[in-house]
Amino acid sequence: MISLRDFRSLLDRHPDKAFQLRLPGGGSVPESFHITEVGRVRKDFIDCGGTVRSRESCLLQAWLGGDDDHRLATGKLAGIMRKAAPLLPDEDVPLEIEYEDTLISQYRVSEAAVISGAVVLKLEHKHTDCLAREACGVPEKNATPKASACGCGPSCC
Repeated sequence: MISLRDFRSLLDRHPDKAFQLRLPGGGSVPESFHITEVGRVRKDFIDCGGTVRSRESCLLQAWLGGDDDHRLATGKLAGIMRKAAPLLPDEDVPLEIEYEDTLISQYRVSEAAVISGAVVLKLEHKHTDCLAREACGVPEKNATPKASACGCGPSCC
């Protein structure tokens, strides 16, 4: 998982590079994308076991417009990130990308590297999970399943 701090540092170290987004299946977002939003996203919720939780991230929205010749360089993106700094006081939050290709999807940034003269963010799918496994009687990932057919205990929704 790449943090906002790591991302800003990478942009500052490589101001003249191209910027690319690599999708989970190995394809890439077309190079003519724009970053149209930089935001802090906070999600407050209660899990199925009754625990109140909170998560925060920095979300960049990638958008494809009609400008096929557009190319976003890291120096310009670093400037956009500096303008967004007052909205993003915690630099340790994870970086995520929102992108629409038939459906609007949000991806985690699993890796950031300089590859073939470009700063490349490798994206990975986000997944749902039960956060109250013990309260629900759901075994931990990779654990031997319990005998219960449904796995849901009395304190679970």
